[in-house]
Amino acid sequence: MTTYLPAVPGYEHLGVPPGDIVHLTEYVTSAAPNLDRRRTAVLGDHFAPVSRVPVESIVGTGSPYAVAAVTHPGGGELLADGVRIADGVVYLPSVHTAEGDFREQYRWCLQRVADLLAAAGLDAGALVRTVDYTATATRAEYPRCGRPRRELLPGPVFPGAAGILVDVPVAPGAQVSLDAVAATGPLEVINPGWKRYDTLTYQPAVRAGNTIFLAGFGALDPETQAAVHPGDLAAQAEFIYRAIDTVLASTGADVVHMVEYLTPAAAASYPATRELRAAHFPNAVVTPVVCSALLRPEFLLETVPTAVIA
Repeated sequence: MTTYLPAVPGYEHLGVPPGDIVHLTEYVTSAAPNLDRRRTAVLGDHFAPVSRVPVESIVGTGSPYAVAAVTHPGGGELLADGVRIADGVVYLPSVHTAEGDFREQYRWCLQRVADLLAAAGLDAGALVRTVDYTATATRAEYPRCGRPRRELLPGPVFPGAAGILVDVPVAPGAQVSLDAVAATGPLEVINPGWKRYDTLTYQPAVRAGNTIFLAGFGALDPETQAAVHPGDLAAQAEFIYRAIDTVLASTGADVVHMVEYLTPAAAASYPATRELRAAHFPNAVVTPVVCSALLRPEFLLETVPTAVIA
């Protein structure tokens, strides 16, 4: 059984058998130390793919970094290029390059992901979710990533997707960092009938086996594509959580994990959303982090959930 663990403020707090870890996400601020030695001290000779996500801060802790782990008994299977497979899910490290302009870097990231998937005998059609991290300065250029996605993601099942703005790059010169997850079995699109996705290279959710990987959800009307409830975090959260419920309504799935990206303007108000979130998703492990901004300036919150069908 795959388990999603909450982010903890340091590798020394992971508290799980290293051999069970199939993926790690390091949320790092500009004050974070080099984590390679700390990671090795805890994992020993066990290797797990790592996603490194630059953030402004980690909610609820003064730590300069936090680590979230996905575990599975025995750690699944390690393939070439640091890819792990557990229970049909393919875990990859995040990828980036410092060469080229924004679109060229985005294309390189997608191609690198495809190369990593080849180690599992898969291609980009196996992707179930992508999350890209770009600088706020690229917001006007962001639509340019649509072309490489159309050219390199084969469909017909496109992954869920989220776009987060981070002003401290994961490496000097990197305008985008891409995090991705894939699956080995048949994929199914989960869409409650929202037509806006008919022309996009991502879907609201993709089912792989008993796991449903959802896209990033902001306070966006799925029919009009208008942002709603500007400046009101509680109202945006309620709108987002209801949208997630709508997507999952026919599946019987339970949300087990949520990453919540908050803008700096929303961080102080976030604790007030706890009861609301618990009412919708009582069994979810939640990792809240503060990013630099979100793709729609009106957004205060974007939520990326994962659900499981019992």
